[in-house]
Amino acid sequence: MESVVALFREPAQAQGALEALKARGFERDHLGFAMTDVVAQNSVAQATGVSPEQGQPAGSGAIIKGGLLGAVASLALTVPVWVLLMIIPDTRIYADGGLTSILFGLIAGLGLGILFGALSGSDHGDFVNLLRRMGVPGPHAEKLYGGVKNGHTLVIARDPSGRRADEALSLMRKYGALRLEDVIGGGQLQSERLGQSGH
Repeated sequence: MESVVALFREPAQAQGALEALKARGFERDHLGFAMTDVVAQNSVAQATGVSPEQGQPAGSGAIIKGGLLGAVASLALTVPVWVLLMIIPDTRIYADGGLTSILFGLIAGLGLGILFGALSGSDHGDFVNLLRRMGVPGPHAEKLYGGVKNGHTLVIARDPSGRRADEALSLMRKYGALRLEDVIGGGQLQSERLGQSGH
């Protein structure tokens, strides 16, 4: 399977490209798009019948990172209070309770960090991971996702046969697919024809 990926400055351009791809016989199930504007995303989805891409779950790396950040944040909040309790002579009686507070704060911070780390892929998902699984090289995937975060619309056309990828690319360029260097600076053509191997 080959995939053609392109960024568009305006949702209307992406909508036009999706409509043109459908008119040329590309199935809705093989088309997708992503943007950060939820209202425009719903509008494009209703107008074209194409479902927005949800990205991939963030994975265990995000869970571990979230847990560590939560633990560090809780320690940063509770340890200074405990140190103050130890320094001030009249409050030393509360120092044991301060240690208990540190423990509960650490557990709560770790738990909340893990929870938010696990949910981090459910908002817009990890599009970098999604694009890499489609064969987009890592640096290009990051630049494409950077374009989405900057307000552009990502359109994906999958070609199971591998024979119509050039046609999809031509249509996307006709409807205003941007170059990565125009969006982020110093990149290659943003709309690219990519196979599963990334070539």
